[in-house]
Amino acid sequence: MQMSVPEPPLTASFRARGVPLDPFGPGLFVPRFFSDPLAEQRATRAATGLYDFSFMACFEARGPQTLSFLHRLQTRDLDGLAPGRIAYTLLLRDDGSVFIDATVWRFGEERYWLVTGRRSDIEHVRQVAADFDLEIQDRSGWDAVIALQGPASAALLRRCGAGALPDYFAFLETRLFGEPCRVARIGYTGELGYEIFVDRAATKALWEGLVDAGRSAGLAECGFAAADALRVEAGFLLFTRELAQPATPHELGLGRLLSPRGDYLGATALARHREQKRLVGLVPMPRFEEEARASEVPPRPTVPAPGTAILTSAAPSALFGRVLGLGFVHPQDRYPGTRVAITPRITARVARLPFYDPMKRVPRSTA
Repeated sequence: MQMSVPEPPLTASFRARGVPLDPFGPGLFVPRFFSDPLAEQRATRAATGLYDFSFMACFEARGPQTLSFLHRLQTRDLDGLAPGRIAYTLLLRDDGSVFIDATVWRFGEERYWLVTGRRSDIEHVRQVAADFDLEIQDRSGWDAVIALQGPASAALLRRCGAGALPDYFAFLETRLFGEPCRVARIGYTGELGYEIFVDRAATKALWEGLVDAGRSAGLAECGFAAADALRVEAGFLLFTRELAQPATPHELGLGRLLSPRGDYLGATALARHREQKRLVGLVPMPRFEEEARASEVPPRPTVPAPGTAILTSAAPSALFGRVLGLGFVHPQDRYPGTRVAITPRITARVARLPFYDPMKRVPRSTA
């Protein structure tokens, strides 16, 4: 029987305030913006941005064969993942293409969470789990997911009652304004930041408390328009864009996430696959920036011809002062500075990813 999808707990409040909302799955909405999306980007990079990511999916796996199941389901070797730690990973199809990216959270020897951006992934998870002795519980919607991103985020959490804060790609339980919550040091912006899982009933008070406490430090409520631009700067995937067409981990530049164990779904097909494209940064020529954004649609062709690019994402960057994009090019065109054609009229220059913080030091910096 199909379960009804609970509306994220802040949606009604945002709707009453007149905040523009965009659909993000059946029955799910995210704020598009609260003010100027460029100002929201600047606030996140300079101080703190507050985001509602409650559309996210969370599946709990527990039982004697949980680790064996996860080694089949996703690409990382989790033997060394300690309790309280998180691993970024990929789920593949039988043909070796990426089904979705995700994070795995370890709670104990037989208990893990899998967090993705798409609640319908539960069908795939349960299909793989059918061959193993474990229980899968769909926790999606049980908690709200609030992201606090930016250099002032740790200090703000401490002012709001958090004691110790987790290390990079770790999580712990704490209290904010006296309410129990689970805080993870991860994010979608390339900044030092945290994602907070909190009970639905406490979400509105927590959001408003963070807004009040962070106002003097430059906190801004932010929508997905800002998050989308920041994740393009950071070179992060969005499943509705970069995963809208089949692509392998190598073609996405994520071969580092493949375990040498080779026991995950799709490993055999992947070993035979020849790279046909590569995800790169794309910088449209200035006179074509607006046209490039208009051409940003889920692409039909899956393999770009030499000298061409398939644009998957494009967004105006406040930091760089221009439109930045992500897309696929032929492997011979992957080198920075190469000029490629997005359309017969629109050209772009290939750029190395990520655009922002190439050494990825910012999210690992001292909190």
